[in-house]
Amino acid sequence: MALNPPETLFELVIPTAEGEFTASYSARGLAGLAFPQPAPPPRHREAIPPELLRQISQWHRLTSRALKMALAGREPMELPPLDVAEGTDFQRQVWRAMQQIPWGKTSSYGMIARQIDRPKSVRAVGGACGANPIPVLIPCHRVLAANGRLGGFSGGLPWKRRLLAVEGRAP
Repeated sequence: MALNPPETLFELVIPTAEGEFTASYSARGLAGLAFPQPAPPPRHREAIPPELLRQISQWHRLTSRALKMALAGREPMELPPLDVAEGTDFQRQVWRAMQQIPWGKTSSYGMIARQIDRPKSVRAVGGACGANPIPVLIPCHRVLAANGRLGGFSGGLPWKRRLLAVEGRAP
């Protein structure tokens, strides 16, 4: 059975000490991770084949474990498959580069731009960081502006500070 729909099939909540994150899954893996915020309850789509439902349950266990480890200051050892198919080629390059930043280390927008052979695309790298659909697990919080300044963050600067702090990189 070839399932290949581009849309999200399932959303599940991950309760943490910091609030409830929402994980979104497609048939290809984890497609989104949203920071805690007041929101409507997660939606479940009808008619998900049982084998896909079992797969999503396994991915959700991995996502929950990885997120809770990261929030507790421990490097996640295993991630579910990450579905970033909705991003542009450029965004996916940036997201892959961010995944190469070691736990407890930081990079800069300029360094990422050079790493992907687009040295003049510093602002576009910032835009790709902001469009990251899976923050925390694709560690956009590790990317800083010039001179070590925080820059922006999709979850807000308090979250960026917190995530950096649990990795021992308090700005």
